[in-house]
Amino acid sequence: MTLQGLIADVVSGKIFPGEVAFENGRISRVSSVPSAPRDRIITPGLVDAHVHVESSLLSPAAFGRHACIHGTVATVSDPHEIANVLGVPGVRWMLEDAKRSPVKIYFGAPSCVPATPFETAGAKFGPAEVEALLSLPEVKYLAEVMNYPGVIARDPGMMDIIAVARRLGKRIDGHAPGVVGGQLEQYIAAGIETDHECVTLDEGRQRAARGMFVAIREGSAARNFDALVPLLRECPEMCFLCSDDKHPDDLLLGHINRLVARAIAAGVPALDALRAATLNPVRHYGLETGLLQPGDSADFAVLSSLEEGRVMETWIRGQKVAADGRCLLPAPAPLPFAECPNKFSRVPVRPEDFAVVGAGEKIRVITALDGQLITDVEELVPTVHDGQLVADTERDVLKIAVVNRYSPEAPVAVGFIKNFGLKAGALASSVAHDSHNIVAVGVDDAALSEAVNAVIAHRGGLSGVFDGKVQVLPLPIAGLMNPGLCEEVGPAFTRLSAGAKAAGCRLRSPYMTLSFMALLVIPRLKIGDRGLFDVLSFAPVPLFCGK
Repeated sequence: MTLQGLIADVVSGKIFPGEVAFENGRISRVSSVPSAPRDRIITPGLVDAHVHVESSLLSPAAFGRHACIHGTVATVSDPHEIANVLGVPGVRWMLEDAKRSPVKIYFGAPSCVPATPFETAGAKFGPAEVEALLSLPEVKYLAEVMNYPGVIARDPGMMDIIAVARRLGKRIDGHAPGVVGGQLEQYIAAGIETDHECVTLDEGRQRAARGMFVAIREGSAARNFDALVPLLRECPEMCFLCSDDKHPDDLLLGHINRLVARAIAAGVPALDALRAATLNPVRHYGLETGLLQPGDSADFAVLSSLEEGRVMETWIRGQKVAADGRCLLPAPAPLPFAECPNKFSRVPVRPEDFAVVGAGEKIRVITALDGQLITDVEELVPTVHDGQLVADTERDVLKIAVVNRYSPEAPVAVGFIKNFGLKAGALASSVAHDSHNIVAVGVDDAALSEAVNAVIAHRGGLSGVFDGKVQVLPLPIAGLMNPGLCEEVGPAFTRLSAGAKAAGCRLRSPYMTLSFMALLVIPRLKIGDRGLFDVLSFAPVPLFCGK
C-alpha cells in the first residue's frame, strides 16, 4: 500500500513531497514524488514521553483507543499509580489490558512504591519487585525516581533499586522538582537521565547542560510548556514532549499533536518540534516505533498541516486505526465492575472524624497554585467556632483531609488549604497521588463526610457534594480507573468539574489539583494520611505552628 503527501523525515531533517510504501506492517520504501499532494503531511507517529495512563481515569485499552485519534502511536508510561494500590499484580494487569490498545504503551518499573515512607500505600517495592518487572520484555525502563532526597543522600535502599536498572541496561527516569546546582549533579551522577518536573527555564537549562533530557510537560494540572518552550529553540536534541497526567476531558480535545503545533507557533522549527515528539524519545528509550524509515514499523500520522496540528489519519503497524476524529477499531468490551481489580478496606466516616480542636494559635495552611503541582505555605490565625477550627470561605481557607483507604478505621488526617475557592459543599477523590488514599476538600465537616462516604460506597471514585446533592464518577479499577470509554467518562468528569466551579472553585482542573495535594515529593507543603508534610525538609510537620 502507498500514501502520498509531504513527508516529514525527522532523521534526514527534510520535508519533501513523496510517497510511503508499506506492507505487512512495515515500511518498504520512502521516495520523492514531486507531484505528490501538498495538502497533507505524513509524519512519524507521535509519542507521549511520560504519562500515567491511570490519570486519564481510563483503562489502557480505552486510553489508547482515544489517544490514537490525535496521532499518538506510542506512550512511555509509568504505572506507579496502580502499583501503589495493588503492587506487581496491578502492573501486570496494566500490561495485559494494554494488549487491547491500538497505541503501543511501553511501561516502566515503578521505582518508589510508596513514594515516601511517611504514608500508607497498598504495596511496597524493593529491588526484587523492580527486577521482576524490569525482566519483562514489555517493561522498558526504571520509572521516575521520585525519592530525590534519598538519591542525593545515597540512601542504600534507593541506590539498590537504581543498581538493578543499571545492571540490566535499562533507562532511568527522574523526578527532581526544584533541584539545581550541586544537588542536581549528585542526582544525575546516580544514573538519572530525564526529568519532567521542570517548572522554570533555569531548571530546564541546568538539566540539559548536564546531559539530562527534559520532558516538557503540559498536562491537566501541571502546565509548564510556556515556561520551557525556549529549550526547544536552544537545545532541541535534549527535549521530549509529555503530558504526565491527562484527564479524559482534555484527552477528548487533543494530545501531543497540540504541543507540536504550539511549539511551531512559538517559533520552534517544525522538524525540531516533531523530533521532540518522535525521534528523541524513540531513540532514547529504544522503542519499537517507526520513524518513517525503510524497515521501520509503519506507525505514522497524516496531518492537514503541522501548524494546525489537526490529525486526519493515524496508522499503527500498517493499519489505519483512526480517521477524521474517530477510532476505526471496535470498542473493547468493558470490564464488568465485579471483575475490576481493587483494594479498598475503609468503613464509612462521620462528620466528627474531621473535627479539629484548637484556639487562636497560628496554623500551617497549604496554598494551591493553579496550573502547578507545587504548592506554597502560609501561617494564618484560624477561624474558631465553639472550640473547633473551621473553614472560612470569606478568606478562602477550607478544610482538606486524607482518609486511609487501606485500614478500616485509621484516623483521618485534617489540614487547611487556600485557593480552592469553594463556597459550599465538598470534593473527594480516591485518585490521591501516589498512595491513592482518599483526599477531600470542603467547607464543613458534614459535606466532607458525605463526599468521602460516596467514594467509599463505590470502592473508589470522584465525588462532589453540590447544592445538597451527591455526584459520583465510579472508579472501580483500583479506585483509579473507570472501565468505560473516553466518550463516556470524559463528559461525566466534565459535569463533576462544572459542579465544583459552580460551587466557587477557581481552579482550571479542580480534581487533578486536589489529587496532587497528597503527593509528598512535590514541594512545598502537602498532606498525607498521617498529616502535613514539608517536602523541603522532607519531614512531617504539625498543623499548629507553635508545636
